[in-house]
Amino acid sequence: MKISHIIVLVVIAVVIGIIVSTTGNASQYVTFSEAKALAEQGRNNQIHVVGTLQKNEMGQIVGMHYDPIKDPNYFEFILIDNDQKPQRVVYSNPKPADFERSEQVVIIGKMVGEKKDTFLASKILMKCPSKYQENEFEIKEASIKP
Repeated sequence: MKISHIIVLVVIAVVIGIIVSTTGNASQYVTFSEAKALAEQGRNNQIHVVGTLQKNEMGQIVGMHYDPIKDPNYFEFILIDNDQKPQRVVYSNPKPADFERSEQVVIIGKMVGEKKDTFLASKILMKCPSKYQENEFEIKEASIKP
């Protein structure tokens, strides 16, 4: 076998090894109940939870706490997952810009605490209303008098 063939086989083996190792570390989308169960089993890998912000009947966010003067790296809010379970989330970074406008939030992190009752987010991804959404306009016919 030629040396070039051996080099190609080694490169292919390395690429396959990298692909297998990265897919083994891929996180998963779960609910807060599943995240708590995983944490109680001792599995502390990063997970994704999708949800919406808890709002009152007037559309205002409920349970959000951020005081940049006291601690700019402490942001707390309540997220409701796809099973409609509210959960306290702590993010140890400044509050993301336009957080209040987000339609859906994806948090990446893990359940922490003695009772596994707090989700510690390491990253927050937001789906905000698109500026490209079509707006509805009401067009009224103008009456022109001769």
